[in-house]
Amino acid sequence: MNEFWELFKNFRWLDGVDILCVAFLVYRVILLIKGTRAVQMLVGLFIIGFVYIGSRLLGLFTLQWILDGFLSSLVLVVVILFQNDIRRALINVGKKPFFSDSSSREEGEIIDELVRACVTLASRKIGALIVIERETGLRDILEIGVEIDAKVVAELIISIFLPYSPIHDGALILQQGRLKRAGCFLPLSQNPDINKSLGTRHRAAIGLTELVDAVVVVVSEETGKISVVVGGKITRDMNSSTLPRILKRLLEPSKK
Repeated sequence: MNEFWELFKNFRWLDGVDILCVAFLVYRVILLIKGTRAVQMLVGLFIIGFVYIGSRLLGLFTLQWILDGFLSSLVLVVVILFQNDIRRALINVGKKPFFSDSSSREEGEIIDELVRACVTLASRKIGALIVIERETGLRDILEIGVEIDAKVVAELIISIFLPYSPIHDGALILQQGRLKRAGCFLPLSQNPDINKSLGTRHRAAIGLTELVDAVVVVVSEETGKISVVVGGKITRDMNSSTLPRILKRLLEPSKK
C-alpha cells in the first residue's frame, strides 16, 4: 500500500499526458491494421513472445537460443512483415488527419442512390457487385482496383458497370459513405453447398462476407435479380421497396 501511495504521490500531470499519448497511438495502430492480414501476423508475434518467455522460465536453452536470434532482429522483422501497413500509415498521415469525418452525406441519401442504381441496372440486366464496408476494414481489397473517391451517385455507379466500361467486371467498394475503388477482385467462396445456379459475382460476394462483416449487393446479368449478401448468407429477389429496408436495417446499427 505504501508503494502505491509513493507512486501516486510522485505522479505528474505530464505522466498522464504521456500515458494518453501512448494509448492513443496504440488505438490508432489497431484501427490501421483492423481488417487486414497484419492482425494474424501480429498475433503470431505475440505467440512467439510468450513462447520465448516460457522457454526462459522452463530452462529450454536450445529454444531460447533460437528465439534470441529471431528477436534480436525484431525491428527488422516488423518492418518487413508490416511494410505495406507502415507505408499506408505514413501516406495517411501526410494525406489526411486522423480526426477526419467518416462521411459528409446522410446515410439515407446514400442508400437512395444505391437503390436507384441497382434497380436501373437490374431493369437493364447489367451485372453489378457493390461492397459496403461496415466495422471490419477492407484495406487489403482496396489495394487492388482503380481509385475513385467520389460521392455516391446513381449515375456514376451505373456508368461503372456498363458492359463497355473497363472496370465493370470487378467490385465497387463503398467506404465511409464514398465510392472508394472499382474493379476490385474478391475472394471466391469454397463452400461446396452453394447453389450451382449462382455465378461468379454471387460466389465472390459470399466469399468476402464469410471473412468480413461487409454488406454486398449483387445484380445478376442473367436474371436481372438483386441479391443482398451478409455473413455468407444470400437474400435474393430484392426490389425497390425491400432493398432500401434491408440496407437501412444492416447499415444503421454500424453508424450508431
